[in-house]
Amino acid sequence: MANLTTDAVLSALKSVQDPDLHRSLIALNMIKNIKIDGSNLSFDLELTTPACPLKDKMKADCIAALKTSIGGIGEININITSNVRTRSTVPSEVILKGVKNTIAVASGKGGVGKSTVAVNLAVALARQGAKVGLLDADIYGPSIPLMLGVENKPAIYQDPNDSTKMLPLEKFGIKIMSIGFMIDGDTPVVWRGPMASGAVKQFMSDVTWGDLDYLIYDMPPGTGDIQLTLVQTIPLSGAVIVTTPQEVSLIDARKGLKMFSRLNVPLLGVVENMSCFIAPDTGVNYDIFGNGGGKKLSEENDVPFLGGIPIDPRIRIGGDNGQPIVDAFPESEHAKIIMDIASRLASQVSISSENNWKVEIIK
Repeated sequence: MANLTTDAVLSALKSVQDPDLHRSLIALNMIKNIKIDGSNLSFDLELTTPACPLKDKMKADCIAALKTSIGGIGEININITSNVRTRSTVPSEVILKGVKNTIAVASGKGGVGKSTVAVNLAVALARQGAKVGLLDADIYGPSIPLMLGVENKPAIYQDPNDSTKMLPLEKFGIKIMSIGFMIDGDTPVVWRGPMASGAVKQFMSDVTWGDLDYLIYDMPPGTGDIQLTLVQTIPLSGAVIVTTPQEVSLIDARKGLKMFSRLNVPLLGVVENMSCFIAPDTGVNYDIFGNGGGKKLSEENDVPFLGGIPIDPRIRIGGDNGQPIVDAFPESEHAKIIMDIASRLASQVSISSENNWKVEIIK
């Protein structure tokens, strides 16, 4: 008979660490609901994100530690759950009450596929079990309605305080809001910076987002006045920079990195879009826009490299037809790459939250 007690289980699992956070599962309070039935054991392993790419490793490490420390232990049943954590340093008066983490997807210049990356990351995180929202903060060029194939207008209602609220639209398992829902498709938004940033702030205060693990902002390209105002207005958990490999894109991506850094917004990682083209008939890689620029940028700035997304016509076609590739072709190599990037992003959010980096909210 195994000397199986709750204390023995906790003692054995002290040696098991979260590979991303580099802390014991016990110290992180990730072991829940321990149940002992004779020599058999069951408990919940509560991860910091449902998109955790190392869940199988942690489960295997737990089993190995228990078998090593407790002689004669019988069946071990580990139930994987998740509870996405938020940054405890974010002020309590933040208007996004039910939102745990806010992520800006940004680029130093247009044309690098920032919105495509934002859309596919949002859908990928939702497919991995997270509660996700996507806010189109690109006021002057809202493309999210087209890329997700959404044409309806959000419902409006009066809350108990007699305030007018909007309900975000939903598709592919994510909640969506965009200025594109409010205007005709060919109507330009001719606003000055304060009006544009005010509209984004209204999408935070007047939209009922509910409980979300991640709210992703598709930011306008560049580092001008509107971008600066938005970054200073939005309570951000962190930012992702999207670039292409060539130097002309990297020059502007560096500016974006420095903007977030100066405003004390944690940099969660770099995504290199259009990293190469893989010929479907031969499998040969062609570096159309160069090679390795995104990884070089991340290394120069000590920022995680989340991954590179090769060129695939289906990504462009999906953006035009409202069918993100991670949903339309989930078994494709490109969809799997984006899913892996989403998992790495979720891990970086967990690391940032655990490190309690300060978020500066400028009012």
